[in-house]
Amino acid sequence: MRPGQRWLATTMLLIITQRSEMRPDRYRDERDFYKENPSIRHHHRHKHKHTNVPNLDDLKDSNLYDSISNFKDGLHLIDRDLVSYDMIPLRDERESDWLNMSNDQIGEVKDKKHHPHWPIKREAVIEGDLVLGGLMMVHERSDNMTCGPVMPQGGVQALETMLYTLDIINNELKLLPGVTLGAHILDDCDKDTYGLEMAVDFIKGSISNIDDAEYACNATAVRKVISGVVGAASSVTSVQVANLLRLFKIPQVSFFSTSPELSNKARFEYFTRTIPSDLHQVKAMVEIVKRLGWSYVSIIYEESSYGIKAFEELEALLARNGICIAVKEKLVKDSGVAEENSYDNIIKKLLMKPRARGAIIFGSDQEVAGVMRAVERGNATGAFSWVGSDGWSARSLVSDGNERAVEGTISVQPQANDVKGFRDYFLSLNVKNNKRNPWFVEFWEDHFQCRYPGSPRTPYNWQYERYCSGTERLSLDNTEFERQLQFVSDAVLAFAYSIRDMHAAVCGGKPGLCDAMRPASGADLLRYLRKVNFTGLSGDEFQFDQNGDGPARYNILHFKQISQGHYRWVNVGQYLDGKLFLNLDDIQFKWGEPRPPESVCSAECELGQAKQYVEGESCCWHCFNCTQYEIRSPLVETACMVCPRGTLPDPTRTHCRPIPEAYLRPDSAWAIGAMSFSSVGILLTAFVCGVWMRHSSTPVVRASGRELSYVLLAGILMCYLVTFALVFRPTDILCSIQRFGTGFCFTVVYAALLTKTNRISRIFNASKHSAKRPILISPSSQLAICAALVSIQVLIVVVWMIVAPARAMFHYPTREDNMLVCDSYVDASYMIAFFYPIVLILVCTVYAVLTRKIPEAFNESKHIGFTMYTTCVIWLAFVPLYFGTASHVPLRVTSMAVTISLSASVTLVCLFSPKLYIILIRPERNVRQSIMPVRYSRKPAPTHAVTHTLNKKPPCADKETQTDPSDFNKLINGQTKIINDKKENTEPQRVEEKTNDAVQCNNVNSITNNITDKTSNVHVGNDKAVTL
Repeated sequence: MRPGQRWLATTMLLIITQRSEMRPDRYRDERDFYKENPSIRHHHRHKHKHTNVPNLDDLKDSNLYDSISNFKDGLHLIDRDLVSYDMIPLRDERESDWLNMSNDQIGEVKDKKHHPHWPIKREAVIEGDLVLGGLMMVHERSDNMTCGPVMPQGGVQALETMLYTLDIINNELKLLPGVTLGAHILDDCDKDTYGLEMAVDFIKGSISNIDDAEYACNATAVRKVISGVVGAASSVTSVQVANLLRLFKIPQVSFFSTSPELSNKARFEYFTRTIPSDLHQVKAMVEIVKRLGWSYVSIIYEESSYGIKAFEELEALLARNGICIAVKEKLVKDSGVAEENSYDNIIKKLLMKPRARGAIIFGSDQEVAGVMRAVERGNATGAFSWVGSDGWSARSLVSDGNERAVEGTISVQPQANDVKGFRDYFLSLNVKNNKRNPWFVEFWEDHFQCRYPGSPRTPYNWQYERYCSGTERLSLDNTEFERQLQFVSDAVLAFAYSIRDMHAAVCGGKPGLCDAMRPASGADLLRYLRKVNFTGLSGDEFQFDQNGDGPARYNILHFKQISQGHYRWVNVGQYLDGKLFLNLDDIQFKWGEPRPPESVCSAECELGQAKQYVEGESCCWHCFNCTQYEIRSPLVETACMVCPRGTLPDPTRTHCRPIPEAYLRPDSAWAIGAMSFSSVGILLTAFVCGVWMRHSSTPVVRASGRELSYVLLAGILMCYLVTFALVFRPTDILCSIQRFGTGFCFTVVYAALLTKTNRISRIFNASKHSAKRPILISPSSQLAICAALVSIQVLIVVVWMIVAPARAMFHYPTREDNMLVCDSYVDASYMIAFFYPIVLILVCTVYAVLTRKIPEAFNESKHIGFTMYTTCVIWLAFVPLYFGTASHVPLRVTSMAVTISLSASVTLVCLFSPKLYIILIRPERNVRQSIMPVRYSRKPAPTHAVTHTLNKKPPCADKETQTDPSDFNKLINGQTKIINDKKENTEPQRVEEKTNDAVQCNNVNSITNNITDKTSNVHVGNDKAVTL
């Protein structure tokens, strides 16, 4: 906007404002002080007094006309000091001043009762290098006059707080080097239109100092440019003033305006405030409603920007939290306009919804007081419990005389602390030492209810018959302090710190103002203003949020009976940064009733019931039952939902509770028994392995085949270890170990046994047909055969794991079961792992049957046979037990673990116990002769032959543990040397004589009585031929 256009727009605005008719405002955001609990912080703007505003006829009768008309003649009787500051010269446009009115003018006022000319325009001015404007509601709003009586707390004390803070900034803090802050403070009388008219003074400096002198109002006079404005208190006044100041880019910081509308920076770009937005207050009120368990409430709201904007937020927030609104009613802003029957009608509408006992009231104290009086008249004091806004919280105007109706109210108050040093400062003030406050005389008269000598008459002091003595003093006993003055002080400090930051950046920190700040740019100052962060005079840290609002901190107040018939507002909680802290134990809604009243349309459905809504009512319903395995749907409260498998309805029928997992727990008796059995087996296997290693060179161990014996012991040990993988909680890893281990351990055991029995069978079958040595009978060959057999099982399991990886899963045999098992348990796919070991068991059993009649020296085949028979019986008993216990997981897992351990135990006992007996109990039999019993020949052997045999190295002795198969061929073909029948008698003597010759292999062959029947009388004489 060019300067010429700006001047034209402003001129039009001034004309409109001057010609505008003063009307009762519709909007106000006012606060009141609560004195009985000084620790409680709330928005106490003023203490209302029922001051009887005089009628103009009364003024005439009281000789006020004569006093005013003769005022100039008696001027010498007036205190000159008082006149010097109180009688401020008025401009031509303010000819309505009572002091300059003639009798004719007063008569004219009498005829214009709807537009009485009050008040006298005054201003508080403090000189400074930079000037801050101030817009205070020094006077209350009046119903039939422009301004009402003086407002002690929210008006005069707020003004003095601004002056006090400026003193601290200029004299103590010295934030601005070489720069002082001044003030130009005006009264808006809590009227939006009147406040807008006063705010025009703040922009006159900007108008007169524009670049084009052609458009200047007075080219010879240069006005002080207002750097920023502190105020206004009322939200509606702040809206009007913000629109004006925005045109001239003058930053504005309000201290009491809480309307959420002002957070819209698209509309109110230059507006900020130190008090939080009502949006946070609304959230706190909704949290209180939720904490009380109310779902059906009524809302009464003031018909102003303060109430309407709050109601819009309330309605949306309640809907999001599932809270229904039973009744919505508006309160007419001006109590003088609204008649008592309008409040009675509101109460009647509330009583039509008796189940909605909770009600939220968002309004100012004058309007809410009318509601409470209607409650008393309607005898409905016990029908409602109120949640109140800060506009009427802790207000004596509301509670005095209406205690029974207000009892139980829970209200919200912005949290603030005392301004340090202000109380002492204010109590030290009097009319003589406080010349800079032109309204202080009115405050003094109102406070002490007396007429100050020489003061002008006003519509509110004419009835005082007593004159002030001059000895009156302000004290804690006779003075109530506004608890929200922190917000006024923080507003002034915000400007001071932002100017300091701007001065440091623009002027380089040099003392005094530089040309760049003559005047200070409003846009630049606003940028620094939004970034300030300081600790105020109250001790609280302050900074604006992203919307330019103050921090959201609230106290929760409660009005209750402290004792029978004695009521008080008490602090019962806080709302800080979006979190509600409410002490329900301190809340008492009615005397003897600590529990909050129920405020619901329909009682909650019982457990296991869903809702069926009444047509046309969103919060009223009937209930119906859900079935056994159903809950009420968490998404659709009108429907039931079947719980998924593995879950059952909880007692409240609102959630599907998981069924506890059923699996074999390690601390159960089943698991302890299985692990104990396996542990004993592991110890026995370790013992046998240790014995085998210690006696690895003895004939018994060598005769049993050391290599395959160790393989067999390793397989038995793995069988015992598998038990531990079975009894712990199934996981994917454990299931993989189970799938691989259960089949692999059996494969190792029975592959070793099969290799043994197959070798024996092949040797004897080959000896029947030729003397040629069978192939693949050496130890390394036997290990290779065993490894090949085991690798088949490994290949099968690996392919299986790739195609279908093992995993833990939940199995539900019945609706109330939840079994945590490996997937192989469910579909019996464990048979894939057991199929190959079963084939090995069957083949071993067949070989055991085929080799059952071999010579006596090879009777280990009989032990193998017994092992296989017993194993088959065990597994035949296991199969029906396993499949018959599908619904009993502990028993099923235990049966498998015990079966595997039992099979390993049978193998360990049957194959190794005879050899342990010889090694440990009968060591004298651990010689080759005991292992190789022979049958005597009919022809005695020559002595020299025996001697020759003993003295030379046996031709067949080697370091291997197994006999050369050619020895068996010699036995079969009758080519061995015949030993004398007296060998058994001479052998002990020879052994005794040759005690040191223990390493001989004693490769003496059995003798046959009939050479033609050689096959039936063969006796094996070498221990290596019987190696298993």
